[in-house]
Amino acid sequence: MVLASLLGAAAVLAGCGNDAAPPSTFVLLDGSSQTTQDLKGKVTLVNFWATSCTTCVAEMPQVVATYDKYRARGYETIAVAMEYDPPGYVVNFAETRKLPFKVAIDNTGAVAKAWGDVQLTPTTYIVNKQGQIVKKYVGAPNFDELHKLIEKLLAEA
Repeated sequence: MVLASLLGAAAVLAGCGNDAAPPSTFVLLDGSSQTTQDLKGKVTLVNFWATSCTTCVAEMPQVVATYDKYRARGYETIAVAMEYDPPGYVVNFAETRKLPFKVAIDNTGAVAKAWGDVQLTPTTYIVNKQGQIVKKYVGAPNFDELHKLIEKLLAEA
C-alpha cells in the first residue's frame, strides 16, 4: 500500500506541471514533524541536500538569505537532509550555521522517494500556496530567477 502510493507520487511528479506536492511527513531536528498539508497557504521551498554536497553547502547562504527576505510574507523553507547524511553532521551543520528555517532528516529515504525519487543534490522544489509544485531545480537555482518566482507566487491569492 505504502509503496503503491509512493510510486503514484513519483509518477505524478514526473511532469511537475503544477502537480500536487506529494503527501510527506518531514521529521525535524527538534523531533517534531510537519506534513505537506501543513504547508498549504504558504509558498514553500523544499530543498534536498547533504552536508557532503559542495554545491549544497555553497548555496546554503543564499537559501538562508532568501528565507530571511520573504519569511514575513508567508514563505517557508524546509531543508531535507538525504538518507545517507549522518544525523550528527546535519545537526552540527544546522547549529554552526544557525540555519533559521526547518531542517528535516530523511533517515528512511521515504521523503526523497515520494518527491520523485530524488537522487541528486541539491534538488529544490517550489510549492505554491495551493500545495502544487510549480518549479523544480536540480543543482543550484538561479537565485534572481527564484526570487522573481517567489514574488509572483506570494502575490497570488
